[in-house]
Amino acid sequence: MKIDLVDVFGSGPLSGNRLAVVHGAGDLSADQMLALTKWLGFSETTFLLPPSDSAADYRVRIFYPGGELPFAGHPTLGSCYAWLEAGGSPQQDGVVIQECGVGLVEVRRNGTQLAFKAPPFTKQGDLTAEERDNAIKLTGVDPDAVVEAVHVQNGPQWQLLRLASAADVLAADPVSKAPLGTDIGLAGPCEERADADWELRAFFVNAAGRFVEDPVTGSFNAGVAMHLFGSGLARGSYRAAQGRETGADGLVDCRQETDGSIWIGGRCAMVAQGGALQPIA
Repeated sequence: MKIDLVDVFGSGPLSGNRLAVVHGAGDLSADQMLALTKWLGFSETTFLLPPSDSAADYRVRIFYPGGELPFAGHPTLGSCYAWLEAGGSPQQDGVVIQECGVGLVEVRRNGTQLAFKAPPFTKQGDLTAEERDNAIKLTGVDPDAVVEAVHVQNGPQWQLLRLASAADVLAADPVSKAPLGTDIGLAGPCEERADADWELRAFFVNAAGRFVEDPVTGSFNAGVAMHLFGSGLARGSYRAAQGRETGADGLVDCRQETDGSIWIGGRCAMVAQGGALQPIA
């Protein structure tokens, strides 16, 4: 087995979200995959396997420290990038088909960027009053700044608080602990002439029960984009910034094609490639 370290959605060197990608993981059990994920401590680690669907180019299992995910965004782009850099050759020119828990996900390569096709919602609609109040409490946002509170679930159980401004997003002061499985994100519009159009933050619970901030989150960006384009709050394309409160500086490009499909893209860069991974007991 080999392991790569990939930087995903960065605006420059070492500015995005970290991902570990394990090649040739067929001999690992789910418990071993989870153990390695916990030890590494990244928000996610992925494990590449031969596809079980003939339409797919590879299969990936995505783990975070609390368990396995059917889909996640930055692991999708990082895994595809690592697969290509290891010599993977897709069946279709310019298009890679990833098999994961939600099914087949299409990934495109455009120069130095990769972009995945946002999967459909598994849950959408307004949060209940209780869910909204709980999300406000956990994220520490100003209740008066909350414009909208909705589900944007697409694998992770994302809840979105849309706030009045990017400044409101950056001012949020989240609690330190929350129940396992809590996934809440914030989005607010940036000022004119800013480097991005929307500011995002995303929080999840790690295996120790800590409510932590993810540097740059593809699945949350996909959910936000589906909601913004679907409700007419965004048209054509926009750029989202994320990670500034974690020390990262991520940029995510979100685009809606004429056929209605939504694509989430960003820069991927190899940090370390082909490290020998010893057998996991």
